[in-house]
Amino acid sequence: MLQIQNLTKVFNAGTVNEKTALSKVSLRLAPGDFVTVIGGNGAGKSTLLNSVAGVFPVDGGSILLDGNDVTRLSEHRRARYLGRVFQDPMMGTAADMNIEENLALAYRRGKRRTLRWGVSGAERARYKDLLKELDLGLENRLSDKVGLLSGGQRQALTLLMATLQAPRLLLLDEHTAALDPKTGAKVLALTQKLVEENHLTTLMVTHNMHDAIRLGNRLIMMNEGQIALEISGEQKKGLHKADLIALFEKSSGGELDSDRLLLS
Repeated sequence: MLQIQNLTKVFNAGTVNEKTALSKVSLRLAPGDFVTVIGGNGAGKSTLLNSVAGVFPVDGGSILLDGNDVTRLSEHRRARYLGRVFQDPMMGTAADMNIEENLALAYRRGKRRTLRWGVSGAERARYKDLLKELDLGLENRLSDKVGLLSGGQRQALTLLMATLQAPRLLLLDEHTAALDPKTGAKVLALTQKLVEENHLTTLMVTHNMHDAIRLGNRLIMMNEGQIALEISGEQKKGLHKADLIALFEKSSGGELDSDRLLLS
């Protein structure tokens, strides 16, 4: 479904600030895979997601979606295949538009545009049903501006919008990192529900070891722009944080020194 082959990205090439963010990274996701990506700061996690999303051009390698080479496609041309939720709750929605309008834009993503604009009664009823499942009271606030919502409400709405059209690939870039623990847990539970119900192929970056182990069917750990470790199946189900740290140190030949990662 997603095939990444020998992906390389170098920032500030040829300068004293040159940084190899990705070094010949290869990864395959089958339809329905839910892969969590973990690693210390600067390991290449977000660069990997941004490369798949087309935020910037890569310096080598290829990216295929459903067998189609999208390596050189612009970000907006890839958007029709992807759903994405960012770390910042303020991204992914239009603050000056109301909830209904934001959902309507997401619903029409990738469809042929016409001069006609309007939300039918059936469409509005669907939005209300979907919002009701969030259990945040948003089903009765369709006309409210999104900018009035809390960070957690906005992130939940963004997640709903990203999955409304069942994207080919869902990209989650530390999408609960800016939320308080209680709200973050709620958004993660919603994430798991939407992914399972819609059988979405998902790539989720996180700093939280517990979440990386608990969610999904595969886990990869990145280090210095490479995939240092991959765990799946029964091995992943019985994994604990101490096991993960030990496996990483064995495979990389060094110690895991990211405080943020160790504390999560």
